[in-house]
Amino acid sequence: MKKYFALLFFASIGGGLIAVSTYRFIEKTNSEQQVIAQNNNPSHFASYGGATMPGCDFTQAAEMTVHAVVNIRTEFQRRTTLYNDFFGFFSNPYENTQILSATGSGVIISSDGYIVTNNHVVQEAEKIEVTLNDKHIYSAKIIGSDPSTDLALLKIEATDLPTVLYGNSDEVRIGEWVLAVGNPFNLTSTVTAGIVSAKARNINILGKNNNESPIESFIQTDAAVNPGNSGGALVNTKGELIGINAAIASNTGSYSGYSFAIPVNIVRKITEDLKKYGIVQRAYLGVSIAEIDGKLAENKKLNNTKGVYIGTVTENGAAAMAGIKDGDIIVSINGKVVNSNSELLEAVSQYRPADKILLSIERNSKIMDFNVVLQNQYGKTDLVLKEEKQTFSILGATFEALSNESLVKYNLNNGIMISKLNNSLLKHAGIREGFIITEIDKKVVRNFNDLKTYTNKKGQTLISGTYPGDWRTYYFVVNF
Repeated sequence: MKKYFALLFFASIGGGLIAVSTYRFIEKTNSEQQVIAQNNNPSHFASYGGATMPGCDFTQAAEMTVHAVVNIRTEFQRRTTLYNDFFGFFSNPYENTQILSATGSGVIISSDGYIVTNNHVVQEAEKIEVTLNDKHIYSAKIIGSDPSTDLALLKIEATDLPTVLYGNSDEVRIGEWVLAVGNPFNLTSTVTAGIVSAKARNINILGKNNNESPIESFIQTDAAVNPGNSGGALVNTKGELIGINAAIASNTGSYSGYSFAIPVNIVRKITEDLKKYGIVQRAYLGVSIAEIDGKLAENKKLNNTKGVYIGTVTENGAAAMAGIKDGDIIVSINGKVVNSNSELLEAVSQYRPADKILLSIERNSKIMDFNVVLQNQYGKTDLVLKEEKQTFSILGATFEALSNESLVKYNLNNGIMISKLNNSLLKHAGIREGFIITEIDKKVVRNFNDLKTYTNKKGQTLISGTYPGDWRTYYFVVNF
C-alpha cells in the first residue's frame, strides 16, 4: 500500500477561500468529518478522553495558557489578470479581484502587546485583526517575519495583557504530556492534550520560497491540532510555552495523528531579533553537512553513525578559521549532543554572529574541541542592520539579492528573489513571495540595475523565473 503524508499549513481555512482547488479540498474534508461523526461509536470518544491517566491534572496548565492565546484573522486581495482571446492574449486584459480571509492563532509574549505567530498565518496580509480570549478586538501590525523558521512578530496597542511563560525546549522529553492551545476551525480558545512523539523532526515543509536555508527541527506531538491552530501554543504540564504549533501530517487536511511545533528556544531568539533589530540575526558555521547513516559510514570508513559529517568547509568561514577540516564529525555544540542536521541547525539558530561556541569534533577517532566565532551571511562577525540587508524596492515590492551559495543551491546562473510583495502589481499578477526572477522580456536579470532597467516601461511585460525547487514559470504583468 502506498503511504504518503500531505504536510499542510493550517491558516488557509478562514472566511474566504484561496482558490477553487482549496474550496474543493475543504468541502471534501468537511464531508469526511460528517461521515466519521455519524459512524463512530461514542465510546471511542470516551476512551480518548480517559487517556490522561489517573492523577494527571491539566487544568492549571490550561488556565495559565488560554488567556494568552489569541485568534488572528487576516484579509488580503488576490487580483488575477484575465484575457478575452486565448490566441491574442496580449490584448484586452482585465482584472478579477477577490478579497480573501484566513484565520489562525497567536501567543502573547509580553504584556505590552507583542504576539508571536506563524509567518504563513499573516503572510501577504493587508489587514490583521486580533481577538483576545476576553473577546476584545485589536488591529495588529507586523513587526517582522522570518519565513525560514515560519515565525512572525505582531504588535497590538494594549497594556497589562496576560502572557505565557517561556519554557526550555531543550529539556523537553519524548513521552511527556503536552497541551496544544489554539483556535481550530475558527472556534474560540481550545485545549487538547497529547504526548511528545519525537524531537528534531525535519518534514521538508519550509524553504521552497526562501533565500536562506530553512530551519526545521520540529517537536512532534499527537495532541489534536487542526486548521486554525497555526501559531498557537504548545505547553508543558507546568503551563510553560515549549513550542508554536505550525503544521500537521494528514491525508485529509485535518488532524489524523501527528502535529509539529517550532521549539520555543528558536521562537524566543527569533522574536527577540525581530523586536530589537527588525530582522533575524542568523549565525553561520560555514560548512556543508550530511547526516551519518550506515551507507555514509561505510563509504567514509567511519567507526559509527553518531554525529554530523562535514562534507566541505567554506574558505574563511567560521569553522575554517577555527581549524575545522573537511571530513570532521560534529559531535556536540556547547555540550549539547547533535546526531542529525536538524539538531545541528536548531542549536546554531539560537546564536548570533560574533557569538562563541565550543564545537566538539571527532577526527581520526579522537575527540577534539574547537572554539568557533560564528559569522553572518556575508562572512563577517558584525550584526546585520536592517538597512544593510541587500534588498531593493521597486514596483511596490521588495527584492533580495541571491548569494552565490543560493544560486548554486537552486541550480541557477542568475536571478533576483522577491522577498515581499506588498500590494504590488506583481502580486496582482499572481506572483507569490519567494519567486526568483531570472528574465524580463527574455532579457537576463543579474542584478538590481537590470531589474530597474527592464521594468521601466509601460504596457505588458513577460516575467520568467522559478520558485526554488520548482519548474520555470511565466507571468504577464500589465501596466508597470
